[in-house]
Amino acid sequence: MLAGIRVSLFLALRALRRGNLGSLLLTVVIVGMVFTNMIFMPSIITGAIKNYEQQTIETYTSDIIIQPKEDAVFIDDLQALLDKVNRVPGVWRASPHYAAGASLQYRGNVLPMAVIGVIPRDERLVTTVHSHMIAGNYLGDGDTGEIVIGKYVAGERDVSDVFLPSLGGVRVGDTISAAYTNGVVREYRVKGIFQTYSFNTDAMAFTTWEEMELVAGESLDQASVVLVKTSPGYDEAAVKKTLLRYGVQEKVQTWLEFLGTAYTDAVESYAILNSITTVVSLVIAAVVLFVVIMIKTLNSRRQIGILLAIGIRRDIIINSYLFQVLILASLGIVFGILVVLGLTAYFTAYPIEFPEGSVSPYLVPAEIGTNALYLFFTSALAGFIPAWRIARKDILESMRA
Repeated sequence: MLAGIRVSLFLALRALRRGNLGSLLLTVVIVGMVFTNMIFMPSIITGAIKNYEQQTIETYTSDIIIQPKEDAVFIDDLQALLDKVNRVPGVWRASPHYAAGASLQYRGNVLPMAVIGVIPRDERLVTTVHSHMIAGNYLGDGDTGEIVIGKYVAGERDVSDVFLPSLGGVRVGDTISAAYTNGVVREYRVKGIFQTYSFNTDAMAFTTWEEMELVAGESLDQASVVLVKTSPGYDEAAVKKTLLRYGVQEKVQTWLEFLGTAYTDAVESYAILNSITTVVSLVIAAVVLFVVIMIKTLNSRRQIGILLAIGIRRDIIINSYLFQVLILASLGIVFGILVVLGLTAYFTAYPIEFPEGSVSPYLVPAEIGTNALYLFFTSALAGFIPAWRIARKDILESMRA
């Protein structure tokens, strides 16, 4: 058994050394490009998904979101809830949001939306909106008469540059008017403009809790939602269960549960696209290697007949071609991995710019190994079939070729 394998390997290496070098290199490059396509394109899609998830967690929902009870508009007894939540193991900080409906006005442009009151010192610990200011500064504790707005709210003075309703080109230092649904009208100085590349977040406007109390005309002990950031190393699903055990009666969801089935369905659709890419790539690799080995066997029929005539077993001859295709596949996989690593390094340093933000490839080592095995076994099958078809012919038929 072992001797037969050694003979097959010897014949395979000898055939590759005596073959056309250009053809060998071209085959390796083709297999390498196929493997690159199997890995790189799905990594871009995965990178876009991970980028969206990171944006959502860091700027919109945090790790856990607490919402009012069913049929309730607000979370009541807020301070008691915050004291309870902030004591839960695994909770880094909780930040309440109070949303009030308003119509923002600037130079004749009217934009109905919710203005959200936050406690800046808590918000800085829970979200990263403060680190995405493209103009001006974020809110400070105790600020009144000031507001920070998203890029989509500010808009552009050239309406052809925007695709969402906006205030038509607000700049830092400008004054906008907010007419709230309770009849209160406030004038705000725009303190800052942020751009997180999250469609949800960049269409929001924030002011301080103190300012929102002035709008309400009373001290606020209720919130629309409470965002909860988990401590490093803690799983949000486990922290959610702990919150419920500590007696939190409100609706508690992880960020993934909050996004709902529409998001998971979209991710599954992208996974199907990745699978299609993999299957198509494997078919291309199989066809290329099948043609290469078929040509080799057709051109070597006389040599195969001689080997059979001198007593070399058919399985040894078949295995020699199998080893050839496996060597070509292995070299192609190594070449493909080098190309993927090079592309990943480049696009990590210079990410691809999408409207949703900068996207870099996201490689999963386990998937690289899995795809390498898929390509390896597909190549083996593609090489075995033509070798088996030729080697099973009788000696005289092979000698006449």
